Amino acid sequence: MKSKFTIAVLWLPIMATSAGAQMMASHAPSLPAASPTATAAPSSSLQVTGKAVARVNGVVLTDRDLLREMFALFPYAKLHNGFPKAQEAAIRQGAMQMIIFEELVYQEAVRRKMTIAPERVALNEKKFRQQFDSQQEFDDYLKTDMDGSEARLRQQIKRSLLIEALLKSDVQEKSTVSTSEARLYYDRNPRIFEHGEDFSFQSISILPPANASPETLQEARTRAEKILQEAKATKNYEQFGLLAEKVSEDDFRVDMGDHRVVMREKLPSEVVKVMLAMKPGEVSNLVQLGNAYTMIRLNGHGLPRKDKFADVKADLMTRLQKQKYENLRVALDQQLRQKAKIEQL
Repeated sequence: MKSKFTIAVLWLPIMATSAGAQMMASHAPSLPAASPTATAAPSSSLQVTGKAVARVNGVVLTDRDLLREMFALFPYAKLHNGFPKAQEAAIRQGAMQMIIFEELVYQEAVRRKMTIAPERVALNEKKFRQQFDSQQEFDDYLKTDMDGSEARLRQQIKRSLLIEALLKSDVQEKSTVSTSEARLYYDRNPRIFEHGEDFSFQSISILPPANASPETLQEARTRAEKILQEAKATKNYEQFGLLAEKVSEDDFRVDMGDHRVVMREKLPSEVVKVMLAMKPGEVSNLVQLGNAYTMIRLNGHGLPRKDKFADVKADLMTRLQKQKYENLRVALDQQLRQKAKIEQL
């Protein structure tokens, strides 16, 4: 088989809304990914028997539907012999909320008398069949997952496309964000885009024991002064970083001595004073902090600033659109649940 059995339609982000399982997943909204009986780990507490796990307005959802969604939420289960025990209950609850939501959306699409053109169903059925390596493999899937019925497969494809169509009209198309909306958010939330003074730097530190004798402290300083000569001879980030990995005794040695970006208020005043007198690329003299001897390579110094709207516009619009999409999807979920009779078995 070439890949997971997924219908070739738009992938839809759906969030489980239960308090015990706040999860996000993107997956084709209806068709089983594969025969759960073939992929379920022996150790999993969920074995497919076809039993009912929920009813939505009288429509039965089975453990096959549930396990298919659990795999969509946690696809690594097939590679790791099942779901992590500590997460399995949350994954199961998240999957339960998803299959209920899908069924509610499908029933609403039917109530509205939404339709899918037969040729579109046929095209997606053709694409679905092409995922199998042989006719026999497809026949085995049809027998295991669709009770041997091609008509049932076509109905599942139609169901998936109806779910997609309703979410597109009620959620996706209404979640677009204009430039003016993004600009309004930017203007009303200035602190989000403001940044305080910060420094990016690397360090090499020699750390004698807290109760070190005067002799030990002098040995540490002598060693630090010798290393300082090597540090000042480095010409770039990489050379200083390799030296840090080789001789430094602080925790940053494993990452080339790099502290990344640190806000000014989080740094010792002695360190700030030293770096304010430096230019990017320079290596400081020894800075003594308690018993420790540290040398610093300044990589950057950022002054207080605010991001320009033009620089954040694209990311901001994407983030706002995702937020609006999820708000609309949750509202739709709540609206459909208010009118529905839902039983978890």
